[in-house]
Amino acid sequence: MANLIPLGTIITVMGLLGLGWCIVKVARAKKQGLSDEELHAVLQSTMGANLGALLLASVGLMMVVIGIILR
Repeated sequence: MANLIPLGTIITVMGLLGLGWCIVKVARAKKQGLSDEELHAVLQSTMGANLGALLLASVGLMMVVIGIILR
């Protein structure tokens, strides 16, 4: 149980980095001045990674909270 907080923190940071990557990817696509269809394609391709990163960050935060409660 002692490793739950550090492990949860690492997982949370990985999820946040993934969310940051998604933000940067979409912001770059917007700056390129793509057409609506091309921008929509970029958004759709990023959606899975965005949801996965959000899930990862949420699971990591749950691990940290459970680790704090069980401490």
